[in-house]
Amino acid sequence: MVNVSSLTTYLDELEDGDGAPQPWTSPGPVAQRPPRLLLTLLGDYWWQRTEPLPSAAIVALLAEFGVSDSAARAALSRMTRNGLLVTSRSGRRTFVRLSTRAAGVLDDGARRIFSFGAAGAPWDGMWSLVAFSIPEHHRATRDELRKMLRWLGFAPLYDGLWVAPRDHADGVITRLRELGIGTATAFRATAVPGGGLADISARAWDLDGLRERYEEFITFAGQLRDQTAAGEISLTDALVARTRVMNEWRAFPAMDPDLPAELLPPAWPRAAARELFIACYDLLGPLAVSRVRQIIARYSPELSGRAAYHSTELTLSAADA
Repeated sequence: MVNVSSLTTYLDELEDGDGAPQPWTSPGPVAQRPPRLLLTLLGDYWWQRTEPLPSAAIVALLAEFGVSDSAARAALSRMTRNGLLVTSRSGRRTFVRLSTRAAGVLDDGARRIFSFGAAGAPWDGMWSLVAFSIPEHHRATRDELRKMLRWLGFAPLYDGLWVAPRDHADGVITRLRELGIGTATAFRATAVPGGGLADISARAWDLDGLRERYEEFITFAGQLRDQTAAGEISLTDALVARTRVMNEWRAFPAMDPDLPAELLPPAWPRAAARELFIACYDLLGPLAVSRVRQIIARYSPELSGRAAYHSTELTLSAADA
């Protein structure tokens, strides 16, 4: 059984291949990671539904992204073993659904992803800090902790001292307990006057690289928005493109802790990128869910109409009862 903290590793930043730009209607790196892709699809089009889907329909959905049958079925087996999926049988057919735990963690992740970049409360000048010392022979635990910290918006100021500009201390303490880590301390503090406040963000985060990533996202997402608004995106391309834009946007919370304006260079592009993400994701929803329904209908016509899409405000579209 995988624990909550381990499941969030499916939601960490994308690992680009050679970094070369790809069309938004190509699957991108997510197609190389079928478990991540499947979680995204179920979260986007089968959200808060408990009915199991035919495994053949899942395999066909993954095939839209170039995932082979064998890779898709291997992903289903692996996710079932790890407690992310629950399988059942009816005659010779196998059905799958998200486990309760996986669904809960996806809900938490969705709230973070869709709220990221929204105007928040003014910064109070307080930092959350986590100091830890984990020996080399517990490398797996150390790596898990680092992934969890990045997901929560932390970055390393020094090797064993991680910082975030928001109040995440309670969340960190909870996750430390889940991981069974007793050699770590979480606390909040302010920087002393003249202590190099701006230097903290520049040392902990690669702001130049992050700006470049945002600007690349803005360029391609702007083209996708315009093509979608002009009616130039097919149902098949809409499904792929919406999944791609979700995965690209989902990478940003792990790279950008939503730093307050006081800690950012001028003309920071986060707000423009968020506006384009919202436009693309919401515009593509009706087209993408139509394609999902077409695929499910091949294997279970009675379930196909229950697929629905949600907006960036987590409002569900109409679905059959």
